Amino acid sequence: MDTQKRYTSDLSDKQWRYLRPHIPEALPGGRHRSHDMRSVVNAILYRVKNGCIWQDLPHAFPPHQTVYEYYRAWTLDGTWEKIHAVLRDNLRLKLGRSLQPSAGIIDSQSIKTAEKGGFAGMTQERK
Repeated sequence: MDTQKRYTSDLSDKQWRYLRPHIPEALPGGRHRSHDMRSVVNAILYRVKNGCIWQDLPHAFPPHQTVYEYYRAWTLDGTWEKIHAVLRDNLRLKLGRSLQPSAGIIDSQSIKTAEKGGFAGMTQERK
């Protein structure tokens, strides 16, 4: 049975069981972790969903400095990319799709198409 969720961004027990193996273990010889990793992940998800600054995380979560340090470390070491890849691949398999997408979309917001833009890139007729 799921533990009570405090926020809509909190992981359910099932989601946490699935995600837990992908969270890095504490470094050997380092300090013992004083905060539950599920609380740290829930705090990160809360911030991503609500767009608040780190200092505005609710007090129900571990200290914002701690949450930020884990977020930053996992960003730098590729943990978030690995988690995203695992989730994406499992969803694609569940939907009966190939692991590799067969198409992609690139629009003008995704890539830079010209050196000049705005008024400098327009012809006299368009002004």
